[in-house]
Amino acid sequence: MHFLLRITTRLMRLRKTSLALVIVLFVSLSATIAYGLEPATFGTWFNALYWVLTTMATVGYGDFFAETVPGKVFTIFLYIFGIGLLSLVIGKVIDSIGSLQRQRGAGALSFRGENHIILINWSKKAQSAVEEILSYSQGNQIVLVDEIGQHPLAHMHQIHFVSGDPAADETLIKAGIGKARAAIIFADARIDEFSLIDGKSLLIASSIERLAPHVHTTVEITHEKNIQNFRHVQVNEFVLSHDAISRLAVRSALQEGNAELIRQLLSRQHGDDIYEIRAKAEWKTYREAFEDLLRQGATLLADRGDLGINRKLDQPIPAEARLYIVSDEATYRRISGA
Repeated sequence: MHFLLRITTRLMRLRKTSLALVIVLFVSLSATIAYGLEPATFGTWFNALYWVLTTMATVGYGDFFAETVPGKVFTIFLYIFGIGLLSLVIGKVIDSIGSLQRQRGAGALSFRGENHIILINWSKKAQSAVEEILSYSQGNQIVLVDEIGQHPLAHMHQIHFVSGDPAADETLIKAGIGKARAAIIFADARIDEFSLIDGKSLLIASSIERLAPHVHTTVEITHEKNIQNFRHVQVNEFVLSHDAISRLAVRSALQEGNAELIRQLLSRQHGDDIYEIRAKAEWKTYREAFEDLLRQGATLLADRGDLGINRKLDQPIPAEARLYIVSDEATYRRISGA
């Protein structure tokens, strides 16, 4: 027993690949010994292998069993050592699964997917962004990046978490920045000084631009005067954190119901939404597009950032047009053919 204990202790210290090799060799050698001891009982080496595996797994069906004394002694050896080895393997598997879960919770695992959205700096706003992204499709892959040490949404298996400095190359690479679809940088509310908040966001944006300039990057900015600094690193979109809230509050106070309309357009979870569609070949002017879309239950809203197209309906639609409509999802899918 002391000998078996020492062997088991050494086996527990082996790496997974080494342990797997030991098990394969042990099973193969055991099958060879069993067949050598009782060739008449097993008939073939494969039957001996089958008997060894069923014996080690304690599910022996009785279709093969040792008949000689040496064979029975060897069977006892398999009971003691083989079953213990199998238990060790099961323990290793369970430990590996537990280790992966712990690493996932601690944000230590690299993301291996692609076409995902990276959210940087965890906050209530980031949590709302997660809900909004998933409202478009539960299949959307999201990677959270923050310096906290624990996955904030560990119960959501479609959300991957990477712990580390978001401005560090190593952290962004672990988040799969090179294959990401987009990155959203939220202002770090844990920093008291506003200028330092934008400074951290600028540093992160610079790292993303250097590592993956093709990734569409959106940044939340606390001070409008800092926008020019972000344009220098070619950030695609800016969101002024306090500006939107204050303007929405004023509209709510002065124009009752205005804020509710904007809230519906901001979130896909409420009311109609804004969708981008391709201009059809038969639409020569904005009027033709507007009237055709209206008949289908949608309202033409803008061409790129131009909300004034209703004042130039007779103008031709340019080749580079990006048209946006307001409609429900069913209408949008019917129009776009999605």
